[in-house]
Amino acid sequence: MESKFSIEDSIGKLWGKLDGWLDAIILKLPNIVMAIFIMVSFYFIARGIRKLLRKFLLKRISQQSIQDIIARFVFLTVILIGFFIALGVLELDKVLTSILAGAGVVGLAIGLALQGTLSNTFGGLILSFMPKINIDDFIESDGIKGFVSEISLRNIVVRQPDNNYVIIPNSKFIDGSFKNYSLSERSRIAVKCGIGYESKLQEVEHLVMKIISENFPQKKNESVEFFFTEFGDSSINFMVRFWIDMKAAKQELEARHEAVKLIKHHFDAKDINIPFPIRTLDFGKNSLNMNTNPIKAES
Repeated sequence: MESKFSIEDSIGKLWGKLDGWLDAIILKLPNIVMAIFIMVSFYFIARGIRKLLRKFLLKRISQQSIQDIIARFVFLTVILIGFFIALGVLELDKVLTSILAGAGVVGLAIGLALQGTLSNTFGGLILSFMPKINIDDFIESDGIKGFVSEISLRNIVVRQPDNNYVIIPNSKFIDGSFKNYSLSERSRIAVKCGIGYESKLQEVEHLVMKIISENFPQKKNESVEFFFTEFGDSSINFMVRFWIDMKAAKQELEARHEAVKLIKHHFDAKDINIPFPIRTLDFGKNSLNMNTNPIKAES
């Protein structure tokens, strides 16, 4: 005979199962409380260790980005240790084994799906440990100039002189080249100008060398260099090169600004002409024939 569906039997079985679960929860209640206590304790332990690292050990590391990465890594490591201990208290060793086994498969799938993101992450690690770039350095990369304000695991943030921020993915930054103006205390710049063809070249060279040397002191193994470069359309052009203190683009602009003013002032005092481009139009060989005879109207 076919067994008939009985609501009472089903309810009885459901209550029996719920009763078994309730007993299991009650029996495991001390373990659950202990596991929660362990997780909360390890959270505060992780925060304390991170704080101590920042206060004492990480001060010896000059790069802020490396300090941040080490602090985060230590914090997450302590939290994971607490998580595994809590699972052990709950007697979920089999679950822990399954998590570790599945983590490999999931990690492989995530790695294939997020190749670009992982590339940026590893790029961030490389940038953080690179001695050639630090926070507040003035750099130029792919036509972008500015101060490094942040190096994260995904991108590098550059603050431009106009106070706009440019975010560059780490992978793109690592694969390209960049110039770091902050690595050297001194840099050499060039200022170009032109003088009239009637000028005395030796006098101009001596005057410009004297102006730059007196106003921009050169250090050991540094010197002011002067070169006439070409015969221009309306001037003889020259270039003067000299060294300045420069760790940012503004210092270069200030030095050029001062050098141009000084050269113009002394040239005016010595009556040395700085010509502007001139175009001469000669119509001597091209005469215009004008027909001055009026046209007679036909009668």
